[in-house]
Amino acid sequence: MLHSKTLEICRLRARIAEPQRAEAGDQASIRSPVIKASGASCVDDEIMRTGLVYHPAYLEHDMGAGHPESPNRLRAIMQQLEQSGTAARVTRIEPRKAEDEWITQIHSPGYVAALNRHAPTSGRVALDPDTSMSPGSLPAAYLAAGGALAGVDAIMQGQVEHVFCAVRPPGHHAEADRAMGFCLFNNVAIAARYLQNKYGLRRVLVVDWDVHHGNGTQHSFEQDPSILFFSTHQYPHYPGTGRASEHGTGAGEGFTINVPMEAGEGDDEYRATFLQALLPAAEEFKPDFVMISAGFDAHRDDPLAGMGLTEAGYADLTGLVAGVAKRHAQGRILSCLEGGYNLTALAVSVDAHLKALLAA
Repeated sequence: MLHSKTLEICRLRARIAEPQRAEAGDQASIRSPVIKASGASCVDDEIMRTGLVYHPAYLEHDMGAGHPESPNRLRAIMQQLEQSGTAARVTRIEPRKAEDEWITQIHSPGYVAALNRHAPTSGRVALDPDTSMSPGSLPAAYLAAGGALAGVDAIMQGQVEHVFCAVRPPGHHAEADRAMGFCLFNNVAIAARYLQNKYGLRRVLVVDWDVHHGNGTQHSFEQDPSILFFSTHQYPHYPGTGRASEHGTGAGEGFTINVPMEAGEGDDEYRATFLQALLPAAEEFKPDFVMISAGFDAHRDDPLAGMGLTEAGYADLTGLVAGVAKRHAQGRILSCLEGGYNLTALAVSVDAHLKALLAA
């Protein structure tokens, strides 16, 4: 069993191909023809249904040449959305810097203070064997968490029904008191608590289909019956958590559902798992709001895992989750980018995910 993503990185770095289209520079992605929520008017209803959070400051988080969680991930996504025309069909949601008041609903004040204290002005500071901060990392992390909060606001204020947050650093490995697995702040967990405390919605379904188990999210909510956490992930694999026997504790027992997947399983197996495990639990839970930790590293071409999903499979899973949201949560979905390290596979999978949201 692997206990560090560094082992995967060292073994597979040579396989990580970064397509030339991702090197086209930042400007192509920044020019993506999206519509700001505040400026939308007299547009097709479809445009108002799905939002996109993105900011060029996310590119300033840099863990070094050759690191798979690179700025090129977002460059590839934004270029794909522009070239496919999807960018023109969504509403741009501007992120804000998340307030410590909301971050500390999940993370300890001491951890947040330590990140601020150790944030470098030059070079890099290592946080764990896989995770480091550059000068732009902490501002990007605050904007990533704040992007999720802005997405919640846009949904709850009726601007859109669902939002995809193209943010980095990702979040689902971050624990209450430490960075882990490329993650600084747990964006989805922070957004879930923000939703509950600011807007009064109680039942939140969190679906995590990243290939790595979302240990940080599980630990944030494993005693909480108001959050149903559902995870599919390759097992055994990093971070070593996510056994089927882990199903919550105390009042939260039964509200954590882990479905370990075997290497090689793909679209058919994932669809069956969602139909047999997620949908019955969600129908019983009846969520007021749905969140997705949207990692795309279970794609068959991803270099850091061994699963067999395709972009069509991700679109199918999106449709299944959107059906739950439509039946119980007025269609409300917040989806946040987690993993995905083959740039082509990542970009086309995000595009398929957004198109499925637009069609939901």
